[in-house]
Amino acid sequence: MSASSSLPPLSLVEAEALVAEGVAAGRLERGAAESLASSMERPAIREAIMAGAHESKLRHKGERVSVSRNVFIPLTNLCRDRCTYCGFAKQPDSPEAKTYTLDEVDAVVRDGVRVGCIEALMCLGDKPEVAYRSHREWLAAQGYASTVDHLVEACRVAFEGGMLPHTNAGLLSGEDMERLRPWNASMGLMLENTSQRLRERGRAHFHAPDKDPEKRLRMHAEAGELRIPFTSGILLGIGETGPERLDTLLAIRDLQDRYGHIQEVIVQPFHAKPETPMGGVASLADHEVVAWVALARLVLGGEMNLQAPPNLAPEILESLLRAGLNDWGGVSPLTLDFINPEAPWPELQELHECTALSGQRLVERLPIYPEWLERPEFFDPQVWDSLPRFANDEGLSRNSKLQSGEEAA
Repeated sequence: MSASSSLPPLSLVEAEALVAEGVAAGRLERGAAESLASSMERPAIREAIMAGAHESKLRHKGERVSVSRNVFIPLTNLCRDRCTYCGFAKQPDSPEAKTYTLDEVDAVVRDGVRVGCIEALMCLGDKPEVAYRSHREWLAAQGYASTVDHLVEACRVAFEGGMLPHTNAGLLSGEDMERLRPWNASMGLMLENTSQRLRERGRAHFHAPDKDPEKRLRMHAEAGELRIPFTSGILLGIGETGPERLDTLLAIRDLQDRYGHIQEVIVQPFHAKPETPMGGVASLADHEVVAWVALARLVLGGEMNLQAPPNLAPEILESLLRAGLNDWGGVSPLTLDFINPEAPWPELQELHECTALSGQRLVERLPIYPEWLERPEFFDPQVWDSLPRFANDEGLSRNSKLQSGEEAA
């Protein structure tokens, strides 16, 4: 998908010059990014973009590529939104509907601690109590007034059980995030796309009030004001255009410029789910995913932590490693990717070998990146005080055998 069909095609020499200027400056500006995106269907242009992105990554991040060993806890898969591509959200009467009790959270955490996991990923549907009386009744019976009340307690259980929570609970208010901050190392919200067009009738977010771009941008800004290490991301292939992708990346960059709190950006391709309205929509071609990862690196800059989930692109890991990413995200030895259950996690050994073949080195991190261990102002005091239990002298996972080579041996 071109960023703009009205732009003249670039020659390879012109593309290489734009890429080189962006790498030297630290990041691409809009005009250069639009020109490169308009010509990225040509293999030689893609290779130039990838080469520049990889050079930018090496300059700023070195040879390391990180991964977080985690457990994925889908606290509830009830959701008031009905995105046309989502297979995670269930209706209350579905046999697959599930809301975790605190005892169940504790059991997953204990299993995770036993196998060296540090991150407890809390992922759940948006405001299900607004849509479903049965969920309101369940919450009340447990002593909760809202899903956020339940989430706060689940994060407390995970933290006190020996893990660091990272919460992605959809759209939250500043007050909600303040309540979660004492138990979370980081939080996040996929921006997905800034296009209001996707909220129109027949589009992916028409029945999803919590996917309103202005509301999601506001949450990003409020997290910045609260000094919360924050994950954002772009979702590729849900009906957006090239210019809308660039708008989204530039909006994330602007938030980082203003607040300095965006700790990572995920570039995630859409995966079709057969039971959804978009079940027949083709996913992006592999080369297009790789090209947008590379362009994201050049637009966001070399200092940004850039992530591409390996289970969503298992056939192109080598290409992604040449496209400027420096992180694989969370990979669990215990739990599914409940958002994309059809896409199993790779083994850490496989990621280690693949990363090594690219001339880079796989390391294990916490739910926060090593550089954040120099920024105490971004953490609640009790979370900050706990970090030395999890981090080694490099700010990486104290539990990992990857750093010593034991696990890879």
